[in-house]
Amino acid sequence: MSKAKTKTKAKPKLLVVEDDSGLQRQLRWSFENYDTIVAGDRESALAKFEAEAPAVVTLDFGLPPDPDGASEGLATLEEILALDSDAKVIVVTGNEDREHALRAVQLGAYDFYQKPIDVDVLSLIIDRAYRLRELERENRDLMSGRGHSPLDGLITADPEMLKVCAMIEKVAPANVSVMLLGESGTGKELLARALHELGPRAGKTFAAINCAAIPENLIESELFGHEKGAFTGAHKQVKGKIEVAAGGTLFLDEVGDLPLALQVKLLRFLQERVIERVGGRQPISVDVRVVCATHQDLDQLIAQDLFREDLYYRLCELVIRIPPLREREGDAVLLAHNFMGAFNEELGRSVKGFRSDALAALSNHDWPGNVRELENRMKRAVIMAEGTRIAASDLDLVSGEDDDRVLSLKEAREVAERREIPRALSQSDGNVSKAAKLLGVSRPTLYDLMRHHGIKMP
Repeated sequence: MSKAKTKTKAKPKLLVVEDDSGLQRQLRWSFENYDTIVAGDRESALAKFEAEAPAVVTLDFGLPPDPDGASEGLATLEEILALDSDAKVIVVTGNEDREHALRAVQLGAYDFYQKPIDVDVLSLIIDRAYRLRELERENRDLMSGRGHSPLDGLITADPEMLKVCAMIEKVAPANVSVMLLGESGTGKELLARALHELGPRAGKTFAAINCAAIPENLIESELFGHEKGAFTGAHKQVKGKIEVAAGGTLFLDEVGDLPLALQVKLLRFLQERVIERVGGRQPISVDVRVVCATHQDLDQLIAQDLFREDLYYRLCELVIRIPPLREREGDAVLLAHNFMGAFNEELGRSVKGFRSDALAALSNHDWPGNVRELENRMKRAVIMAEGTRIAASDLDLVSGEDDDRVLSLKEAREVAERREIPRALSQSDGNVSKAAKLLGVSRPTLYDLMRHHGIKMP
């Protein structure tokens, strides 16, 4: 009877940076549950860190050529964190090095431990560091797990916007007409595409037309198509957007600008699901889902006889209102950080973060152009930034006054958390340990708050 082969789980890697050969042997023997890699100086420590990518490092300050000082240890710490800001570096110091240990923690070290070494206590610190690193990795994996979702392109921590996302996911499978109401630049087309991709028509055509961008004398042909010779310049038969979208989704952006004559024809199509091309006589059946969007007040347009009420009810089987960016607490900073990374890559820049005046300006600006305006300002800022951090002047913004409405203490706490957590993550370049220190909370507490508010890592 053959024995089944069992796959042994690889030991987690631990880098021990220590120049004392006797202590090296002791630590290698003591940490037998880890794949322990030893280095005796800064150069070999950095080489082994790059080659092995350990999640946790123990680092002695007294490294050659400065065994009695802390300069080499601090330099090694900074270079390790520059290679991997998530690495958990435990600084091992002498009794007289407490000031240097605190400096190391400020630079991003996970923890410090004083000699003489108690292996059991140090093992507990190392085990805890590994567990935290795994939690951080799982948290990132959960966040990136939405990468295959069409809603992944929508970055938000705002409760109302999260409700919109939940509605999109719930409504997508239903074959109903949806009206997206929101100001220009709030992401209406992004949500329309999500409705398409999350529904049963995913993989079929998504055809979009902006009713405000096409001249009135051409929009009928754009929607319904035309036959050859239907009008001057019609040299061949052309299918319209409705026909192109057959089996898929038709997105009518700025439908409030649709001329009244076209509203009648669109209503007839929605009732009968049959079209005729301009200049044609042959009815064509089309199965298509219709999603619309507008920034206009349709009720007011109906009152002014500029929009047909019967068409409104055909298009608005379900209405989703999208909040403007100025009402999405903390989202401007989250989105700005995301745009910064994208434009760094596109423009070959290496901007690292934001100065405090820029963060204040991002939070206080009214964003009349919403996400589209923010994207444009961030592109300008990445180009204009003189150093590694963006200033308010790079955004062409100044800090505004905070609004003076009175909130309940619970509301104020929620608002402050949604505003300050993204700011702290931005100022610390996404380093959770540093962000927790800026906020005066522990790392586990910060992770709990991020989960509570739905805040992603920048």
